Amino acid sequence: MAQAWKCSGLRWSADGPLLMWAGGRRSALTRGKRVAFGVAEGGVRTCTGARGHPCPAAAAVPGRSTGARCEECARLDRAHSVAADTLADDPRPYRVYLAWFGPGMVKVGITAEERGSARLLEQGAVCFSWLGTGPLMAARRTEELLRAALRVPDRIPYADKRAVRSALPGTEAERAGEITELHGRAVALPAWPESLAREPLRVVDHAGVFGLPGLDAAVGEVRELVAGGAVGGELVAAAGPDLHLDTGSGVVVLDTRLMTGWELGPAQGGERELPVRRFKEDTGVQDGLF
Repeated sequence: MAQAWKCSGLRWSADGPLLMWAGGRRSALTRGKRVAFGVAEGGVRTCTGARGHPCPAAAAVPGRSTGARCEECARLDRAHSVAADTLADDPRPYRVYLAWFGPGMVKVGITAEERGSARLLEQGAVCFSWLGTGPLMAARRTEELLRAALRVPDRIPYADKRAVRSALPGTEAERAGEITELHGRAVALPAWPESLAREPLRVVDHAGVFGLPGLDAAVGEVRELVAGGAVGGELVAAAGPDLHLDTGSGVVVLDTRLMTGWELGPAQGGERELPVRRFKEDTGVQDGLF
């Protein structure tokens, strides 16, 4: 392979999704274009490090890990994580939100106000609304209050999100229905922290941004990348970390978190097929997808 870049993952910008590479390079992911990458023979997936620092051991990590970090770097990353409740003194204002991923799939969460809607795009939220803004600990207490009072989780598995993307309600009003009802119940609760300001209902819909209207149901998802393998197809949708690729033999979902830590180059042709889990019948490898 003549040229190879180490993948740092997918990021969402105002102009859409970008694949990030070590050294600061980025590749825009435009729907309708072909996306194709190959892994060199003998290639090894290595730890991506923690908090912007490379892994001192350049440790190898499993192909099916979506975190792409060794145990030590994962520990260091969690030690400075709002999501893991290990960062309590962040002075920035935070927002509490409700996010909807499909019928019956609503979660509550928090994100730093300065990040805007980036967190919702990264999670693949089809639509969302802010609930309130305030200090971190007030936002965290409100998140816990809403989880208990509304009986909604703070996490939804990506497998569940992927399963419904091609069969979502067709209109923004239908997609906003559950958030609208839960928002009304949430802001009426009496036990909100005084330092958290409630926000009015404003549902933001990402279905068009992700390319979900008219999306064909996926036939499977890539299990992992392997040395000497390749992945490719026409990009028909992108939601959260997932790329939906039309391979010519059906749409396959590639979780870009599986790409991090690999050195990737242009697919040359002749590479071996990647392991794919079929959604209707789990047979391990689907012949002829790539």
